[in-house]
Amino acid sequence: MIDRYNPFETPGPQEWLDLDEEERLRLVEDYHRRARVRLPNAKLHAVMHVIIENQIALGNETPVQRTAQRLMDEGLDRHDAVHAIGSVLAGHMLDLTRQPSTGGDPNQSYYAALERLTAESWRESG
Repeated sequence: MIDRYNPFETPGPQEWLDLDEEERLRLVEDYHRRARVRLPNAKLHAVMHVIIENQIALGNETPVQRTAQRLMDEGLDRHDAVHAIGSVLAGHMLDLTRQPSTGGDPNQSYYAALERLTAESWRESG
């Protein structure tokens, strides 16, 4: 059972997925509060962490776990890798709200953007 979240360490995938979504959010919010991280919107920040952690926990079902590992191999720590992936996800979600669906898998553009994401490109994005 996971009782603390640390973005620098990978939670056990099944243990993470076994948690209730609200518990995942609480754990992420608690980490940032303990770390005294000031955020403009702590709830939204926690939601993005949880989404990315959920996708990492799915393993090979999505390219997110592979992308996180590649980003860490390129020099990002795990927390920054989660943020880098979250930035791509946020852009993808914004695009989905602006463009009507054309059919097909709406995640394909997200997955393609993850393949293009590098530690260097994320650092340069500010």
